[in-house]
Amino acid sequence: MTIKRLAFICMLLTYFLIVFGGYVASSNSGMGCGPEWPLCNGEVVPVLKGATLIEFGHRVIGALLGILSLVLFVKLFRSKEEQVVRLAAFSMLGLLIIQILLGAIVVVRDLPSIIITIHLIIAFAFLACLIWIWRYPGFQNQASRVAYITEKAQTATIHLNILLILLTCTLAFGAYIKHESFGMACGWLGCRQTFFPSSTPELLQTLHRGLAGISAVYILFLTYWSFSKNWGRSLQKRLLLGTLTVLFQLVIGAAVIETSISIPWAVLHLAIGTALFAIVSEARIYLSGRAVVPVSGLKEIRPQGDRKSFD
Repeated sequence: MTIKRLAFICMLLTYFLIVFGGYVASSNSGMGCGPEWPLCNGEVVPVLKGATLIEFGHRVIGALLGILSLVLFVKLFRSKEEQVVRLAAFSMLGLLIIQILLGAIVVVRDLPSIIITIHLIIAFAFLACLIWIWRYPGFQNQASRVAYITEKAQTATIHLNILLILLTCTLAFGAYIKHESFGMACGWLGCRQTFFPSSTPELLQTLHRGLAGISAVYILFLTYWSFSKNWGRSLQKRLLLGTLTVLFQLVIGAAVIETSISIPWAVLHLAIGTALFAIVSEARIYLSGRAVVPVSGLKEIRPQGDRKSFD
């Protein structure tokens, strides 16, 4: 199996594991194996029913992802690509180890909200690392490369970096609010009888929504700018997809509140939020790849056609 294909499988598995983890939390199955790790209720394979089945299933998927990630690490380490690939391999391995340790702490310490939140953030970082490996141009059989970075590419990169920070903070606040049971602190428009928060749960919920709103407006702004500044069709399509996803996410977020955090809506909310993070991450990584062009011998080949975009 090629590195790109294995990275893609790990990426899909990571996405599913994050979303399934949301189902574990929403169904209150986080302690289905008791305060034990790596055993489950004192057994390697417990009686599979109820919360135990859900939590044990989550652990099995995590173990499968860990094995495949180790195989990917070995393949990356043995590859003949430049040093940056090995750096990505060690980054992936480091994030995997941290994630496993945090998962154990979450169970042993009886689901502390702050550790669960950090656990989720590391999962997103791990997902972004896998996307980078999957999109790395060196695995597309390009013989040799040189950097060619345009001013527009640098501008778009800065904005996408800011957007990723906003999305990460939004998701982190959402996770913490979920596990502290603050999800119903406010209605979908305001907090109780006022638009202004008057307690810590209301404040956290308001911050989460504020960040979500800022992220949505930012994506809309970047999508518009990508067309007005001619950022290239490929990036425009990615930003359009991000725009549609974030608008859908806002609707689902309102539905989560209106249904009193019904499990299907809560899981769908996390699934779309994770997909949005993946879309923006891939766009950012894709943009880095556009700064790389092939060379032949000692002569640099510049992009042909319209030099005003980096498509």
